Amino acid sequence: QMSNSSSITKFLLLAFADTRELQLLHFGLFLAIYLAALLANGLIITTIACDHRLHTPMYFFLLNLSLLDLGSISTTVPKAMANSLWDTRAISYAGCAAQVFLFVFLMSAEYFILTVMAYDRYVAICKPLHYGTLLGSRACVHMAAAAWGTGFLYAVLQTANTFSLPLCQDNAVDQFFCEIPQILKLACSDAYLREVGVLVVGFCLAVGCFVFIVLSYGQIFRAVLRIPSEQGRHKAFSTCLPHLAVVFLFISTAMIAYLKPPSLSFPSVDLAVALLYSVVPPALNPLIYSMRSHEIKDAL
Repeated sequence: QMSNSSSITKFLLLAFADTRELQLLHFGLFLAIYLAALLANGLIITTIACDHRLHTPMYFFLLNLSLLDLGSISTTVPKAMANSLWDTRAISYAGCAAQVFLFVFLMSAEYFILTVMAYDRYVAICKPLHYGTLLGSRACVHMAAAAWGTGFLYAVLQTANTFSLPLCQDNAVDQFFCEIPQILKLACSDAYLREVGVLVVGFCLAVGCFVFIVLSYGQIFRAVLRIPSEQGRHKAFSTCLPHLAVVFLFISTAMIAYLKPPSLSFPSVDLAVALLYSVVPPALNPLIYSMRSHEIKDAL
């Protein structure tokens, strides 16, 4: 038993496996996913930055999305890989705090960027004549800055709050990275309520963005259904539906992870949910948002 958090110098992350062969298998799988995400997002960033034809609002936001994807997957996966490779579970107290901060910052900012991207598509399809005025270069920079800035502030709030809670349980985190719900399970029971307040703020932000995204796509689908050509409709649906699918996967799994009561915790389910919102989107976003785009393929 640990009476307070000052005596904890490190946390123990979830070990994926106890046999060496399985540990190396997990290392290999994570390495493959990580390299694929690095390569795909890196290609998109380079292509958009280097090709002047891609200097449009849509691709500017895609560039931001790829940067955030690179950052978020680099926050969690390399540490888990290193632990598998060297057969350890430890992460330092500071390392754990850094992981929580960076992960919340990059994931929140990514969600806000996805919200801005829904607005960008809405204006492009529903108000094409106003596109240049509503999404000028200054407006785009302001929106991206607001997304990064809000994510940063929320991460500061969330991290400061989480790591100021006294920890009464031991130091074993039931997850492959320092995830807030798993750290809260280590906190003294009476301290839990303070954290709920911060999570409610996050929940309201998330629901607000989600409603905005759904309404934007609702308007887009209404406009698309009026397009006379079958081909035009197909093109619009094939770009918008995958976007909605990614957003839905991201928000539903994150909500399950962060809002379910600690008593309903099953290690295998928690692990699957965490993989779905922390590892899958950064690896899939490049395919869903970019590789379907003819402009990106041509530029590549």
